[in-house]
Amino acid sequence: MPIPRFAVFGHPIAHSLSPRLHALFGEQTGIALEYVAVDATPEAFADTVRGFFAAGGRGANVTLPHKAAAFALGRVRTPVAERLGVANVLTALDDGRLEADSNDGAGMLADMRARCEIDPVHRNALLLGAGGAACAAACALLDAGVKSLVIANRTLQRAQALAGTLAQHARVRVREWNALDRSRPFDLIVNATSAGVRHAALDLPSSLAGARTVAYDLSYGPGAQPFVGWARAKGCAAAFDGLGMLVETAAASFEGWHGVRPDTDAALRALRQVSQ
Repeated sequence: MPIPRFAVFGHPIAHSLSPRLHALFGEQTGIALEYVAVDATPEAFADTVRGFFAAGGRGANVTLPHKAAAFALGRVRTPVAERLGVANVLTALDDGRLEADSNDGAGMLADMRARCEIDPVHRNALLLGAGGAACAAACALLDAGVKSLVIANRTLQRAQALAGTLAQHARVRVREWNALDRSRPFDLIVNATSAGVRHAALDLPSSLAGARTVAYDLSYGPGAQPFVGWARAKGCAAAFDGLGMLVETAAASFEGWHGVRPDTDAALRALRQVSQ
């Protein structure tokens, strides 16, 4: 019987720990699998994904900048993906159709609550970014009960568009990036931009952070270091990267594909050792 094939698609993707993580899950559960990272430009993404599944691929994770494109490829869409209009998981169904799903928001909340001891309820939150990951994070934070959510993005129109898709308009505001220096400290700041991965500066004002602020970056490894470093330098109560979120979303994908829930804590400890 052939070994089932899985992949993660992104651009860039060389930094991804997903292949190592799924290999760890396979070792834990005794499941043989092949999982590779595929760099696909936006122009080549759809054809590359179709080719992967046509050649027998069983499932794929999708990261920036392809989450909206992944949603478009899904002929079956879970309610969460339908709500968000983005997907980070594609699965080949028995009838040959692709199912699109999003577990980013659930993975972020699981990591926040289990390991970071962050409860978003009643917090005034700032979300940096307006892409696919930001969309999932915004919905999750609102569902978790944040008191207010400010969305800031360098392109104001994208932040406005994201805010327009959210049902809880009374709790959502949009702020121009250049006006952030007039903000008071937030209880929670979530960085959903790709700045760190792309080695671009965020240029965040000190006024955003205070002694009670908790900072959380959806990226991990070197991509999270600029934001996490900024938060710690500004005296935030705590600052976390998104490695735990990666583990949680990967575990959900793995369970959906294989029917077995891996040990996320053991996998996270192993990844921390190799990523330090």
